[in-house]
Amino acid sequence: MSQTELNTGVPRKQINPPVFYISAALIVIVVAFAALFPEIADQKFKALQQQIFTNASWFYILTVALILLTVTFLGLSRYGGIKLGPDHALPDFSYVSWFAMLFSAGMGIGLMFFGVAEPVMHYLSPPVGTPETVEAAKEAMRLTFFHWGLHAWAIYAIVALILAFFSYRHGLPLTLRSALYPIIGERIYGPLGHAVDIFAVIGTVFGVSTSLGYGVLQVNAGMHHLFGVPINETTQVILIVVITALATISVVSGLDKGIRILSELNLGLAVLLLLLVAILGPTVLLLKSFVENTGGYLSEIVSKTFNLYAYEPKSSNWLGGWTLLYWGWWLSWSPFVGMFIARVSRGRTIREFVTGVLFVPAGFTLMWMTFFGNSAIYLIKDKGALDLANTVQQDVSLALFNFLEHFPFSTVLSFIAMAMVVVFFVTSADSGAMVVDTLASGGAERTPVWQRIFWAAAMGIVAIALLLAGGLSALQTVTIASALPFSIILLISIYGLLKALRVDITKRDSQTLATIAPTASRNPIPWQRRLRNISYLPKRSQVKRFLDEVIQPAMVLVEEELGKQGTRSVIDSSSDDRLHLEVDLGEALNFIYEVRLRGYSQPAFAMSGLDNDSQNAEQHRYYRAEVYLKEGGQDYDLMGWNQEQIIHDILDQYEKHLHFLHLVR
Repeated sequence: MSQTELNTGVPRKQINPPVFYISAALIVIVVAFAALFPEIADQKFKALQQQIFTNASWFYILTVALILLTVTFLGLSRYGGIKLGPDHALPDFSYVSWFAMLFSAGMGIGLMFFGVAEPVMHYLSPPVGTPETVEAAKEAMRLTFFHWGLHAWAIYAIVALILAFFSYRHGLPLTLRSALYPIIGERIYGPLGHAVDIFAVIGTVFGVSTSLGYGVLQVNAGMHHLFGVPINETTQVILIVVITALATISVVSGLDKGIRILSELNLGLAVLLLLLVAILGPTVLLLKSFVENTGGYLSEIVSKTFNLYAYEPKSSNWLGGWTLLYWGWWLSWSPFVGMFIARVSRGRTIREFVTGVLFVPAGFTLMWMTFFGNSAIYLIKDKGALDLANTVQQDVSLALFNFLEHFPFSTVLSFIAMAMVVVFFVTSADSGAMVVDTLASGGAERTPVWQRIFWAAAMGIVAIALLLAGGLSALQTVTIASALPFSIILLISIYGLLKALRVDITKRDSQTLATIAPTASRNPIPWQRRLRNISYLPKRSQVKRFLDEVIQPAMVLVEEELGKQGTRSVIDSSSDDRLHLEVDLGEALNFIYEVRLRGYSQPAFAMSGLDNDSQNAEQHRYYRAEVYLKEGGQDYDLMGWNQEQIIHDILDQYEKHLHFLHLVR
């Protein structure tokens, strides 16, 4: 049980009724309005979005700039060494699996449809300058990099970082409400916290449903282009049902099976398609363009970040149709993508997290945009592929497939692309269902299967209803408009994160307090015995006996003395493999000192003769009595210490904890 649960008595539930039922009811109301009155809803929501973009464009631009600066600062600062979890936590996934899931949830499907289309659209119609020139081509790639690069991933990263830090480091629920804990404290468990989670649930369902609805239109168009499949509502409904069914199977299988495997499959297909386009296309030109595009993007990143076209009113319309639309979309999707990234990032340091979430995916995204975008511009500018330019202007969904027709083995390339599109939609839907299920369950990681099925199916049903009745555009518009209130919540949460990180780093500094004498100098034992303790590899039963006969009595003595001084403390020895001492400090953070029995495989250099029985695998393991604080494992072993040394170690850690509380007052 977490410290927060000990203090508040708030249990983790498998379902959070206010969030679950209110979210479901509001989703039904908004979807019914968008489906029954699609034109009115579309008109009203678009007018709202336009008002927001017109009057609050400066706020969007400033918010995203602050987010990028904050994420970069956290990765480079001393906060970078803090883990997203206890000090002893290890990552749940390998780098390949982790990156595959980041890529699939974060950008996947967008790259398939805008990798060709957006650079060509900017080339044909730039915000400033003459279209279809060399300068227009350079500017097209710089703008594409700007929209799909560091800013987008920074938005996802900051949400994920906030959620992962408060959940895995401080034991709060893995829901959006936890981001407000430094600001409103225990009130996150009340109506305000419910409202934040409801907002995240609705935004995720709407975002995934509209993407699913529009996505099947594009999948249908691609299948018609490649295989002659008819374009009609029946085909589109069947596609939604199939994708939703696959997503349901994946989310029921769990994160480590279905979602991870599909994400790795997608990453493999993406790398394969990227390499084929690079090899079969103008390879040298693409490599040179990637280097030049990256340099141009980095050299202009500050000016483009803050550019509102305030002195060029005609171009300000372009800003609302492109940059602000992207910022609104990334912000509106960030609760979903951020929560998913947090879910798969436990055990990584902040520096490792920022590198993995900000720079690595952005680098791959920019390479993708270069290979596809520059190839498309090359075909139009140098090879006269006017059909590709016309396709981009008329139907973005066919741009990728028309583009691939200009390459050798176009059928094979198009088949890979179509497989990627379908798998990308499945991974978006299953990760979306998992996130919504977590939000509606109060942050529980293990939930009943029916809940996961319910949310996966709900997204498919919403997409089908709006596809048949109209209203997809209205739902997408209201999702983007929701980015304004969320950006305000996010800025407050960033302040809370920085405040909490400062406390965390202060605690770390207090752990290195120099005024405390080293334990080894108190009641030293003969060096021969110390060497024996270092070399000895004890069995489990021996360490367990040491816990019971030496460590527990030492804890009892400390508990009794604290009681005499009027300080309440409790020893928990109910677990067979740990002893837990907790000192109640009232409103302040309680002091926790725990000793755990941990097993390890014997090292290759283990001294011979210590263990001659090789029949049982257990005989090749040794055990340690390791110290754990609230921050996690401290990586030192008490086995062989005498009782007074253990008491002094408890007091050393207690004194450091009190010093930490003094520093943060």
